[in-house]
Amino acid sequence: MKRLHPALVILLSAILAYGLILPSLGFYWDDLPMSWIRYQMGTQAMARYFSTNRPVWGLLYQVTTRILPQVPIYWQVFGLLWRFISAVLVWGIARELFPERARLAFSTALLFLLYPGFNQQWGAYLYSHFFIVLDFFLLSLYAMLRAQKSRYWQWTALALFLSALNLWMHEYFFTLEAGRLALIWTMHRDQKTKPKPRLRRTLGLWAPYLIVFAAAILSRLFIFNNQIYEIGSEQAGTTPSDVLINIFFSLWTVTAAAWRQVFHLPNPGIDGLRTTALYAAVALTTAGGVGFALSRPQQAQVQARSKRQDALWAIGLGLFLLLAAGWPFWLTGVPVSLAYPANRATLSFMLGASLLTAGLLALLPSRIEAGFLIALVALASGRQFLWSNDFRRDWNAQKNLFWQMTWRAPGLKPGTIVLMNEELSFYADNSLGAVLNWIYAPENHTNLVKYALFYPTNRLNGVLTDLRAGLPVSYDYLAGQFSGNTSQTVAFYYRPPACLRLLDPQIDPYNRLIPAESLMREAAVLSSADQILEESFAQMPDIYGPEPQHGWCYYFEQADLARQFQDWERVVELGQQAFALGDYPNDPTERFVFIEGYAHQGDWEKAMELSQASYRVSKNTMGPLLCRLWKRLEETTPPSPQKDKIVKQVMTMFVCNP
Repeated sequence: MKRLHPALVILLSAILAYGLILPSLGFYWDDLPMSWIRYQMGTQAMARYFSTNRPVWGLLYQVTTRILPQVPIYWQVFGLLWRFISAVLVWGIARELFPERARLAFSTALLFLLYPGFNQQWGAYLYSHFFIVLDFFLLSLYAMLRAQKSRYWQWTALALFLSALNLWMHEYFFTLEAGRLALIWTMHRDQKTKPKPRLRRTLGLWAPYLIVFAAAILSRLFIFNNQIYEIGSEQAGTTPSDVLINIFFSLWTVTAAAWRQVFHLPNPGIDGLRTTALYAAVALTTAGGVGFALSRPQQAQVQARSKRQDALWAIGLGLFLLLAAGWPFWLTGVPVSLAYPANRATLSFMLGASLLTAGLLALLPSRIEAGFLIALVALASGRQFLWSNDFRRDWNAQKNLFWQMTWRAPGLKPGTIVLMNEELSFYADNSLGAVLNWIYAPENHTNLVKYALFYPTNRLNGVLTDLRAGLPVSYDYLAGQFSGNTSQTVAFYYRPPACLRLLDPQIDPYNRLIPAESLMREAAVLSSADQILEESFAQMPDIYGPEPQHGWCYYFEQADLARQFQDWERVVELGQQAFALGDYPNDPTERFVFIEGYAHQGDWEKAMELSQASYRVSKNTMGPLLCRLWKRLEETTPPSPQKDKIVKQVMTMFVCNP
């Protein structure tokens, strides 16, 4: 039977690990502000965004965004394509370096494809462009190796051009260029020449690439010498021993610690039975495909005397590439971490880590090597699938956030600052600020940004000098500028499955259900519903549709909007519809709007009943909040005997101070 081509197995593994739920995924992190700037503010805004920040890379975005629309599924497929191509290129490079070791090449490619140190594949608008640049570099390496065998000048010209694209577009793979020297040396390891002549030949073959590399360094020193490109000196106060310690821990992080993550198995109680079953299916199918490929006669090679030597060469080459990869980060203090989003730095280490791991596996007896490889890639594939499901959940939570915001705030005054807690895993406040403008100012194509969204935990003592009224706020989106004032603020709290909630400046500063570390209690003091307009001009983007089914949160948000404009009859009407659902609030303060509605409509018994339901959730926490709510009701509702009676009972029940 004809053997399965490695590229087909790589494609199958890529789809299983990254592609099964692509239609359910969206835009994440920098995807949102960058795509908003390009598609909503225009190509000139995108040019401004990149003008001092990787301008050549920005030209790549100008090309790709003319082809693909601002629709996540197109970018998800596009990103997966470039991830697949990168693994095939790694396979080709390893085949050139180790032509008699098909399994070693296959292992390296699979380990590269499923490398668990990087778990941001689904930020596809951003990372498809990372992988395009990485693929320029990998194809350049492949062309360089092919040039050693035939058509030297044609292959070398292609390799030099692609090398220049990598060097001028991005700094992540900049010092990996030094790895060329090791690849050429490895390529000629079997030649029966003495070390000195071999070294001279290696340096001669490397020289054209060194010239391109030197030209790139000069351009970065004298043309693009901003903070991103400034890789020539160590941070002030950093000693050589600090750098060595950083190097050691970085290498541990991108190798052993990264692969250790594949053993974080799903928990049915947290992830659900369906997700756990899909994880098992992904892992087992990957294992089956790889096992089948390895079982073919062409893959199960006879042990050769030089197999161990080739494995050691792969290990040495992997270590060299790992050391070459890290200098842009070690010299600028950028952390090499497995945490999100900092693990983007591991992209530079993927090639070295994959060669190192494949080389270590190749030291084992053939059957044991195959078993370990199958287990490792199966677990890695399953782990990547679980991460994709985390991204799916966060996209849904983010969509729900903005649907609920538009239900509660159909319009916002220009210049409004939105303060929120950090709840979503894969979105910065900069990400959500882009969506805020996309929804509330879809026709704004100028460089004057109308809205801003900030996490106080991220911006306090920066763009937010303090959480008090009357302070000017200015924020640079690179492609546009926002100017506002803290007196023009609305503060929302979002902790699903509870509803998005506009914070009440009279009650929520004392709400201990809001964690103190979120700073949202302090932000609540600034929250002003006056910034919210009854006029509806918010437009949800098509990719956020369809509108979710109208459940509890819809009626809560609509009732809170009606409360703002003192439409108490509407509040009660919405309350009746909400409670008829048989649903219940996930935050006891969500009943407060209906307590006020029923009280203002004279149904004091219902108001007290709802208050008791909230009080039972947490007497110590809810008691003081209910006291403040009822104090407000006492002051804002007309007198009546029933009111006096109920208010007196409530004040006693909740132990309210006079």
